[in-house]
Amino acid sequence: MKRLKQLFKDSFRELKDTRKMAMAAMFVAIAVVLGFYRLQLTEFIRIGFDFLPKEMAAMLLGPSVGCVVAAFTDIISYALKPIGAFFPGLTFSAMLASVIYGTILYKKPVCLKRVILANGLVTVFVNLLLNTYWMSILYGNAYMVLFPTRAVKQLIMFPIEVILFYSVAKMFERANIFAIVRTKNI
Repeated sequence: MKRLKQLFKDSFRELKDTRKMAMAAMFVAIAVVLGFYRLQLTEFIRIGFDFLPKEMAAMLLGPSVGCVVAAFTDIISYALKPIGAFFPGLTFSAMLASVIYGTILYKKPVCLKRVILANGLVTVFVNLLLNTYWMSILYGNAYMVLFPTRAVKQLIMFPIEVILFYSVAKMFERANIFAIVRTKNI
């Protein structure tokens, strides 16, 4: 428990560094722009890649900053291009997903096993269970009516998201971005 508390403290300290705050803002901007190019298949199924910058923010800057990035991304995205009704539960889900990614990936070497674990937890508990619950409240449909369709979407997207995130994280690692971000003088 102490390690987890320290992890959040370290991450929160990242916001005191102006350069890292600017980096967090850059991740928000990239996620918002990527959010404009998502594919809305149905009222309940949407495919997009705005998860990448939010995950990278959580990995590079920690769960606290990742949570803030996710919240700002969700709110700004809705303000610029509203799709459906705004629902704070979905903002909470985005924040929770970033906390999970940051807790598992922050200050740790890039490893496929960790990426699969983080993405698996987010896919099952946040995207599938929690978001389906929020959508059942938001749209008035029964949970079990929405669940099968959303489960199929999550099964399809899980390997795609893992491969994309792992590839981008490895590219950042090869470009020495992690070492640069983690030093005091970026």
